[in-house]
This record gives sequence, C-alpha cells and structure tokens, in this order.
Amino acid sequence: MRVTFATQPASPDRPNEDFIAATPDAVVLLDGAGTPAGSESGCSHGVAWYARTLGSKLIASLTQSAGSLTEILAEGIKATTSLHDFTCDVNHPGSPSATVVMLRRTGDDLEYLVLADSVLVLDVIGVDEPMVITDDREGQVGKRYRTAMDALGSGTPDHTAALREYVEAMRAHRNRDGGFWVASSDPLAAEQALTGAVPADQIRAAALLSDGASRPVDRFHLATWRQVLDILAQHGPSELIRQVRDAEHSDPAGKRWPRGKAFDDASAALASPLQPLQ
Repeated sequence: MRVTFATQPASPDRPNEDFIAATPDAVVLLDGAGTPAGSESGCSHGVAWYARTLGSKLIASLTQSAGSLTEILAEGIKATTSLHDFTCDVNHPGSPSATVVMLRRTGDDLEYLVLADSVLVLDVIGVDEPMVITDDREGQVGKRYRTAMDALGSGTPDHTAALREYVEAMRAHRNRDGGFWVASSDPLAAEQALTGAVPADQIRAAALLSDGASRPVDRFHLATWRQVLDILAQHGPSELIRQVRDAEHSDPAGKRWPRGKAFDDASAALASPLQPLQ
C-alpha cells in the first residue's frame, strides 16, 4: 500500500495521545482517551504511554503474525497490560484506554478492525458514497450525560468540572455489555471490534481518522465523507488537520459546536492499495 499520514496534538504544550504508524502492508491508528484534570486513573504512565505502547505492539505484530486482527489486538492489550499491572491499578475504571483502527493488506484482500469511535472510510470504486465504519456505542451512551457539559462554554471552570463528571459517569459503562468497548486492560474487548475484509482491487483508498480529525463531518457538519477523501487525496492529511484547526479556532468556546474539548489531538492517514505487478 501507499500510505501518507499526519498527526498533531491539540496543544504544543501537551503530549499527543494519538498514535499512528504504517508498514507497506498495514496501518494502525489509536486515539487515547484523555483523563480530565482532577480525575484519577490508577496509572502512573498516562494515556499517551498507553496509546504508544499498544500501537507499537500492534504494528509490530501485523508484520510478524498471520493471526486475525482480533487475535492481534487481544494479544496486544494483554501484553501492554502486563507491562504495568505490577505498578498500576489496571482494574481502575479510569485506567488508560484507546480506540483502535487497524488495516492490513493480505493477498488480494484488505482486512480491517475498528474498536470504538475512530473512523475508517473506504472509497469503493464505482460507488458514489464511501463505506464508513465506526463504532458509535460510546456516542449513544454519552447522549445521556452530555447536556450539562454542552450547555457550558469550553475552557471555563464550570465546563472543566462538567467534563470531569461526564467522563467519570461514562466509566461506569466502559467495557460492559450494554455500554461501549475500548482497548484498555481487558483483552476480551477485542472481540467487540467491528471487523471485515474487502477485495483490495475494489478500493481506491482508505482513510483512517481519529475523532479529532473526523470533526469536519461528524461534529462540525462542514464536509461530507466524500469531501474528506478528496481533501486527503488532493492535499494530504496535514491539510485536513489544518481545516480542523481553523474550525476549532473559529469557535473556541464551543457555542456553535458544543464539545468536550475545544481542541483535540488529530490524526489522519490515507492508504491506497497498490495492484500487483503483472
């Protein structure tokens, strides 16, 4: 595959809690779930460490293992947990977690896995509307708890407190039946991922987006998935992130687009399957 990608933290003075990496045959994107100020996580390492550690294990396994994507994710979660279960409370409800998108070229197929609310967009040849794969269970649960947070201006003490209350309320539904699933300390979460395979010769391109990079479509409603694919193909992932930042800066208090974070880490990749030489 030909892969281009870009990633940018929400702020230069904070670590990027996204992770993105690629090989000629695979791409991995993770979006770490940040811990609001004042909330405990039971972990001394932090979300950025978790996303980078799990992401590094996944991309390495994708080059070395013939196992299914579900198996690779489960093993990656298990291995990452083993690196800090003797120093941290990995069973804490706020233990670091991340969304996961994995894409792998295997022979004539593109295999994919999506866990939680990062997005995979497949540009299918001969089809007007792209195929969009994302797990919206967290968003559906979150609707019950967003009202107070969304009514307050971003960056205010009241909004910060409401965000902390929202995150802590959501923890009660994390990695539970009837709730939502993310990569954290339980390898069984991998079995909840959305998985599939499509013929590589039917796919013009695939976009992997953290929810910070998918905002123009699913949060701001400024673009369609087709337009995002066009931006990525014509101008590259950095341009998409630039447009996200422009929109965020135009509404720093979240009045037009209520959201938990005024600015979010943003990562985007565009993968184009290459046809084998004749």
